[in-house]
Amino acid sequence: MGWVRKIYDWMLHWASTPYGAIALFFLAFAEASFFPIPPDALLIALVLGASTKAFRFALNSTIGSVLGALLGYSIGYFAWWTGDREFSSLAMFFFDTVPGFTQELFTNVQILYRDWDFWIIFTAGFTPIPYKIFTISSGAFDINLVMFVIASVISRGARFFLVAFLIWKFGEQIKGFIDKYFNLLAIAFTVLLIGGFVAIKYLI
Repeated sequence: MGWVRKIYDWMLHWASTPYGAIALFFLAFAEASFFPIPPDALLIALVLGASTKAFRFALNSTIGSVLGALLGYSIGYFAWWTGDREFSSLAMFFFDTVPGFTQELFTNVQILYRDWDFWIIFTAGFTPIPYKIFTISSGAFDINLVMFVIASVISRGARFFLVAFLIWKFGEQIKGFIDKYFNLLAIAFTVLLIGGFVAIKYLI
């Protein structure tokens, strides 16, 4: 877990630089469309280092993530299929490089849209379920864009503002807890990421 600790320390240092908010924005943007690591850890680190900016960081994360979600939607809508409705080379690249993002999983997600539409997008945006799968598939399956944006804004905003509020309210206690039990928390965080893909499998 030494390398995880280094990443944690690296994230914390952004709170004392003028580039922390920018890094958070781009991480939230990338995670919503192609990057595997959620921005929550950096958000927590920045709020711990500058609690007076907690809700500004949360807004930053929300805006970045929703814009990234629109990029994911655009990827699915414009570049996911060939003229024969086969997977494009870009789609195959995602399947080959994004952990857990398989052709079978992607195709089966369409069933969730038929049954849940708004709520599955909301759930993916608020929980550890990998959001990028649903942003890209929303575009690929031509999900209503207005509904997609509303669900993304509500779910991403609720998630990031909740995290920011908890750290803002209980920051010192939480910081001590993180420092003391960091290795266990890192394992739990990894389990949550893997569990997101498992949850999708059992949902469909």
